[in-house]
Amino acid sequence: MGCIGLINLTSTIFYQPVLTKTVNKPFNSRGPSMSTIRAESMATEKLGITIEKNPPESKLTQLGVRNWPRWGCPPSKFPWTYDAKESCYLLDGKVKVTPDGSDEGVEIEAGDFVVFPKGMSCTWDVSVAVDKHYQFE
Repeated sequence: MGCIGLINLTSTIFYQPVLTKTVNKPFNSRGPSMSTIRAESMATEKLGITIEKNPPESKLTQLGVRNWPRWGCPPSKFPWTYDAKESCYLLDGKVKVTPDGSDEGVEIEAGDFVVFPKGMSCTWDVSVAVDKHYQFE
């Protein structure tokens, strides 16, 4: 049983700015005061796969994610190779992706925004049926 799918990861955590807003504060004895408020979301990279848990809707809108094609797959296990970089947003489902040559895998689930690198070969183990928006670059 096979499906067409995507995934890859390595253990590094980084913070990605999502929104920067400048706020004017009232004048004080030294002149006007400005401060910057920065909302950030956390993304992790493991085994070459980048995962952002529950990204803000503003990011999904900016990227046009809801207009990307959709793909789905029932529970199954299959090999997959990424011929291009893929970005996807899981609407439903749960998958463990294990890159070739690795003893560990990466788990992704509904609400995750995921980026798989071009050239990655892996095995998808879908435990809960997947429905996702995706885009290849």
